[in-house]
Amino acid sequence: MSVDTVNGTEDPADETNTADEAGWEVEPGDESGAAVVAAVGRQIRFWREKRNMRAADLGAQLGYGEDLIRKIERGVRIPRPEFLDNVDRVLDADGNISVMKKDIEEVRYPKKVRGLAKLEARAVEFCMYSNATIHGLLQTEEFSRALLRTYRPAYGPEELERFVKARVARRAVLEKDPVPEFSFIQEEVTLRRPFGGKMVLRRQLEHLLEVSELPNVDIQVMPTACASHPGPGGRIALLKFGDGTAAGRSDGSFNGQPVSDLKRLRILELRYGIIRSAALTPAESRDYIEQLLGET
Repeated sequence: MSVDTVNGTEDPADETNTADEAGWEVEPGDESGAAVVAAVGRQIRFWREKRNMRAADLGAQLGYGEDLIRKIERGVRIPRPEFLDNVDRVLDADGNISVMKKDIEEVRYPKKVRGLAKLEARAVEFCMYSNATIHGLLQTEEFSRALLRTYRPAYGPEELERFVKARVARRAVLEKDPVPEFSFIQEEVTLRRPFGGKMVLRRQLEHLLEVSELPNVDIQVMPTACASHPGPGGRIALLKFGDGTAAGRSDGSFNGQPVSDLKRLRILELRYGIIRSAALTPAESRDYIEQLLGET
């Protein structure tokens, strides 16, 4: 069991050509994902040839160039779900292409995000302390874009978009059934840094207030003025699973590596509990976020 970057981690360029609208390049080194995309590509080619249609003709009917169709058929480009639906319709494939949307649902996201999403899908309890940015599961899409645009070296437009879409998809765990329990602790500074400008921050703070109303979500603020702050070691993330196992990670412990053994998990749980007890209560935190919203 592992946790890569359990504290969340996007935006396409303002101008995107039609070819880019169809999907993303397969990530180098993602062998399992490449195999799935290649299988989807072979299926598309099978139905195209069965209908005696050239790649250029298929592209013309879909509004894309022949080169894009060839890339998807060769398995070097990941098609979007709507692209598969349109191909299925044009080729009259009786749903045999559309049904493969499930196969590419995961591989369209970066490999490191897929592993994290699988762990989050299993988790029944989340304990997340964030000291640099608002946790990814709490970010609005536009805030994520603004934040990721500050990364250096900079992401390319396509890579940036993949991370944004993956982040948005991960947020579904907040409302899945049965609902997990969430505990988020945010450093005050993360609620003040205006990535993307004041209006982006305002909408982000409004979103935090909305999420905090969910009965399974606690959001707590750690004030900067807290002199006896117990969390200088950096982020902490704990995911607990229904079978009694767990996975965790902390920037300041165990060389920052993911852990799953009971002894180390106990240390992270203890540290998280101390931080949680020193933070504002959920009700106090909500009032504080409302105050910040009024100042922004």
